[in-house]
Amino acid sequence: MTRSSPTRNRRSPRSAPRSPASGEEKSRRLPPLLRRAWFSLNQAFRRRIAHLRLTPDQYTALRLLAEAGPAGLRQRALTPLMASDPNTIAALLERLEKHGWVHRAPDPADRRALVVQLTPGGEKRYHQAREIALALQAEVLSVLPERERRPFLARLERVAEACRRAAESGRAVG
Repeated sequence: MTRSSPTRNRRSPRSAPRSPASGEEKSRRLPPLLRRAWFSLNQAFRRRIAHLRLTPDQYTALRLLAEAGPAGLRQRALTPLMASDPNTIAALLERLEKHGWVHRAPDPADRRALVVQLTPGGEKRYHQAREIALALQAEVLSVLPERERRPFLARLERVAEACRRAAESGRAVG
């Protein structure tokens, strides 16, 4: 039996996982961490609400409408609240309307605008999904000590707001 040389068994520097060494390299971790967290949370929620025939985006629309109260929201107002575009929101609301979960009607104050309101069926579906969302959030946040959860969410909200401002500024980097 021959012994392998130590250099043969070592992984090349390019294939070895690298840990961030400098503060600059560590700061570059934000985008992949946010993406991984969002993607995994979205997938977990999607699977847990699939039996309700509801998607995470549809749940978000129902939640925003529930929070708006009986008056509902203008369709146009949902676009920035959901960080989306008008065509995507229109298609999403069309699907929700087909399920009977929302109702769209001309705004009495401006007949060119549409007001979106939850139907009783939409409110019921929202509350069913909300229980699942709250349980998932509790499960995910359980990795943090209870005293750290609120401060973490407050900091994450500040980061999200800074991301929104950066997106709106439209400044080129470099």
